[in-house]
Amino acid sequence: MPAKRPSLKKNRRIVLKIGSSVIASHDKGINEARLSQIAGEVSTLREAGHELLIVSSGSVLCGREILGLSGPPKTIPMKQAAAAVGQSRLMWTYERLFKPFSIKVAQILLTHDGIADRRRFINARNTLLTLLEHRILPIINENDTVTVDEIKMGDNDNLAAQVAHLVDASLLIVFSDVDGLYTEDPVKNPKAERLSVVEAVTEEIELIAGASSNASGTGGMATKIKMARDVADYGVTTLILNGTIPGLIKKAFEGDSVGTLFLPQQSRRSSRKHWIASSLKTKGRLILDEGAVEALISKGRSLLPSGVTAIWGTFGTGDAVCCISPTGREIARGLTNYSASEMMQIKGHQSSTIETLLGYKGADEVIHRDNLVIM
Repeated sequence: MPAKRPSLKKNRRIVLKIGSSVIASHDKGINEARLSQIAGEVSTLREAGHELLIVSSGSVLCGREILGLSGPPKTIPMKQAAAAVGQSRLMWTYERLFKPFSIKVAQILLTHDGIADRRRFINARNTLLTLLEHRILPIINENDTVTVDEIKMGDNDNLAAQVAHLVDASLLIVFSDVDGLYTEDPVKNPKAERLSVVEAVTEEIELIAGASSNASGTGGMATKIKMARDVADYGVTTLILNGTIPGLIKKAFEGDSVGTLFLPQQSRRSSRKHWIASSLKTKGRLILDEGAVEALISKGRSLLPSGVTAIWGTFGTGDAVCCISPTGREIARGLTNYSASEMMQIKGHQSSTIETLLGYKGADEVIHRDNLVIM
């Protein structure tokens, strides 16, 4: 029997992620009519006592219109140029359409590198919380003009997850151009059923999302499922709605079974460990033996050099690395106490021999359990 949907009204702080396909199109530019409707929906939530932050795509599509391009930008420099001119148009539109509802907006541009550093992570958090205290609506986007990898991947889904973590939101609403997650691709199988509630993102759910092609934005359903899984570990509920249809937020808050709701996990990670697991890009891999895998997963131990059998990648002290089982599955990630070159010398050896092998010893552990997250 499917799980019953919990009431959404208890969620005070909400992140709303708006996909580019919801508010803009390649041939018509910004859909001001729909964006004005969204402004009204946001205003209703704020009047009910909720705090809102928006993660918005659309700058590249807006820029394409301004640059007079006949088709999507083909090169990374052209995409970044489109983002540069499009971002100001996008923010001007938000400011103009939210003004009738007496809502002031602020532009926030973030990068993964900007929140991978713990100090900058906290600075970004403090800025966002200060804006909320002053009843300012943050409009957040990725800084596409300087992020080459992110603009290739269409990573605003991941950015929305990071923002939910940044501000301790309890609900993440995703406006896409689909009605939710289906048992199969509804385009290929009209009899496919929409899943109303997902209790946990299992391998089966990931396979369903991976097979689905019913999302026209740059971030498809698979990235949205990963986002829902990541924030669930931090205690955040995710609701995927068809953002092209007005009024669905109101229906969801009234208890209607619209979209797909992903429930949070019961055991919530600490903020620091969630930052390690979700905000950092890994620089390398440590291949572990079965004994080390058992020690990490079942016994909550630190990772010692004796349990490492192979090293992949180039990383330095303090970088994030993946811990891989002998079967190739990522079982943990954490901050390493040794660089890749140091690890090559001490892997497979006892901690007592580190000083002899290196001429010094920084720590007994390759990754201390306080800096390690089981995935």
